[in-house]
Amino acid sequence: MTRSCLFVVALAAGLLTTPALAHDLTTTGTLRATFLAQNPVQAVTDPATGEVRGPAAELTRELARKLGVPFTIKGVGGTAAVMESVKSGAADIGFLAYDAIRAAEVDFSQNYSLAQNTYLVLDVSPLRASADIDKAGIRVGVGERDAGDFFLTRNLKNATLARNPGGNLDVALKQLQASEIAAYAANRHRLTAFAASTPGVRLLPDNFYGVEQAVIVRKGNAAGLAVINKMIDEARGAGLTAAAIARAGLVGVDVAPPATAPRQ
Repeated sequence: MTRSCLFVVALAAGLLTTPALAHDLTTTGTLRATFLAQNPVQAVTDPATGEVRGPAAELTRELARKLGVPFTIKGVGGTAAVMESVKSGAADIGFLAYDAIRAAEVDFSQNYSLAQNTYLVLDVSPLRASADIDKAGIRVGVGERDAGDFFLTRNLKNATLARNPGGNLDVALKQLQASEIAAYAANRHRLTAFAASTPGVRLLPDNFYGVEQAVIVRKGNAAGLAVINKMIDEARGAGLTAAAIARAGLVGVDVAPPATAPRQ
């Protein structure tokens, strides 16, 4: 076969493949993504321009580029809203921390980053490390249905949880000051920013959990999930994910290692 013939065959294959891959993820011609509006580890929205910046935005842009389609991305209020947007078809993909409970309703990609979680305490607190937390009589605040909530629910044996329905740090601070909780659990990036502007509090120096940030699709969309997993592998290998984390100025967020097995 001549070189020109090979080129035509390759071009035709590309024309057939890209629309097919795009159809696995969207039937509207536009890749629509959602993320947690209050989680800067995923992305933030500029209030003046509406521009979305952060790892979720950059990965969505890269996925759309590979599919050859435009994209939209918007923040929504809470994990339930991200999941519902994908389940209902209002969005094609969503950015969410992996948890087996959530995986009963949507399918998760491999991880693209790990958002380390730690505890916020008062300066005068005797708590010095995460190992000091799980003791009888200690109440720990946590955002209700956050990944940290699920993790601590499974792993704390002696301490008790006080769930914060909105994950509101101002509420958490009042609870700490009133001795209603001894520590508040959340991602290190968010707590670092809060502690920097809030006198009288500090973060514990270690982390209790690296939250597995991933991409969700509707249940059973194996073909679409394969496309996303391939993109995540390529973005990791090319340094795109690390660069996106650095550009966003995220603290305590690491590039996730390659998956060694499919999600169960």
